[in-house]
Amino acid sequence: MSENKEKIIEMIEKMTVLELAELVEALKEKFGVTAAAPVAVAQVAQGGGQQAVEAEKTSATVVLHSPGQSKLQVIKAVKAILNIELKEAKEIVDAAPKEIKKNVPMEEAEKIKEQLEQAGAVVELK
Repeated sequence: MSENKEKIIEMIEKMTVLELAELVEALKEKFGVTAAAPVAVAQVAQGGGQQAVEAEKTSATVVLHSPGQSKLQVIKAVKAILNIELKEAKEIVDAAPKEIKKNVPMEEAEKIKEQLEQAGAVVELK
């Protein structure tokens, strides 16, 4: 990273929340920056700027938000994914929103999400 960028990051890290808010407004006015910029500035202010980039998600939690219109198909999918009895799968689906699997590798989480969505469920990766 260039010396100028390092200096800017150091200065931002030392700013208060109020100073950051003023900086964001000044950047919006000066460069026509959209709402996405405050998120980046806030991450840097919380010490997460570089760390957030480095700590790119390698695992996720699969959350079932809703079984959608095909509840039976979703129950069957949950049963197969978790290798559990039909009654247990139904209880999980009925309790939505519910975590299906916690801290699984991102690749596995995406496969599970895809399986549940194909069955008709509304799913989120956290």
